[in-house]
Amino acid sequence: MTDTIDLVSSKCKPCEDGVAPMTQEQITRMLTKIEGWSYGNGVVTRTYHFPNYWQTMAFVNATAWISHREDHHPDITVGYNQCRVDYCTHSIKGISENDFICAAKVNALFGL
Repeated sequence: MTDTIDLVSSKCKPCEDGVAPMTQEQITRMLTKIEGWSYGNGVVTRTYHFPNYWQTMAFVNATAWISHREDHHPDITVGYNQCRVDYCTHSIKGISENDFICAAKVNALFGL
């Protein structure tokens, strides 16, 4: 498996027929590579907090841009000063490396 730097520099790949979702053991191992994320209810998730609505929306828009470039789109729940980002790979009905690639890129964005 790749490390955090490799995740940030990686590109998502289409999950074609026959690609199996990650096992719980694989998910647990990958979670150690992306700070602040957890797994539950079938998604890899993190909630980000901001001082105000403007910064929250700027982060949401930048996250949407990253996701569009990777062609791997999360569910994003937005509040005044927070947003929750949930990734899963719908095409395989589970978690794939793409979810961790995008999570690492969103974390890198948050660190700017």
